[in-house]
Amino acid sequence: MYKPAMRDKAPPKQLTFDLPLDPRYGREDFLVGPANEAAYGLVEAWPDWPDTVLLLQGPPGSGKSHLASIWATRAHAWTVSAGALQADQVTHLVSNGALVIEDVDRPAGRDESSLFHLLNLARERKCPVMITGAGPVDGFGLKVADLRSRLRLAPRVEILPPDDALLRAVIVKLFVDRQIVVDLAVVEAVALRIDRSLARARDVVAELDRDALGRGRRITKPLALAVLDRLGMAEAGDENDPADEEA
Repeated sequence: MYKPAMRDKAPPKQLTFDLPLDPRYGREDFLVGPANEAAYGLVEAWPDWPDTVLLLQGPPGSGKSHLASIWATRAHAWTVSAGALQADQVTHLVSNGALVIEDVDRPAGRDESSLFHLLNLARERKCPVMITGAGPVDGFGLKVADLRSRLRLAPRVEILPPDDALLRAVIVKLFVDRQIVVDLAVVEAVALRIDRSLARARDVVAELDRDALGRGRRITKPLALAVLDRLGMAEAGDENDPADEEA
């Protein structure tokens, strides 16, 4: 009987398309834990805020935009990036009655004089403003001293690095958002090896999804460990499991 020759070459990877995944910013999608409960509490407490302006701080990917979106829905606020704010927009923006200013810590395109004017006008017209930024005000690199002083004096609330339970819950949600079902062992493997960062969790889950699609396989713990090793996040003793040979 004729038997075809065996090929040493591995089967080609499937073609994958890295399509953007729209974030879900609904109130029901926000997971609350000790790291963010103070910030979430202030959003829920609106309009009983301590001041017209509230500064929401936290590392990249910590959920600032999600919380700001929840508040914007409650307050019917408009949202603008600090880098996109222009002088001729200030009066129009404040006229809405509530406003979110995102990423004030990013200097690219930032018009500090216009931002300071907006905060003054918002206070005068009692227009609540939520401002988001990563890190302390002194790290924003602000040149206008009056603006720097105003933000230093503004009430602020910080989103802290996630605790273990929140990190694991977010990892599960990230898989669910991509319609991926994984074993608890995969969640544990990721949670134990990544930095305590929601942004890192998001990036790793995206990489696992791409890798699994390319291989045409489901995400197992051995596959997750292999990807984490490639990303420089594996631990000593991590080994591939023969069970990962399944399709």
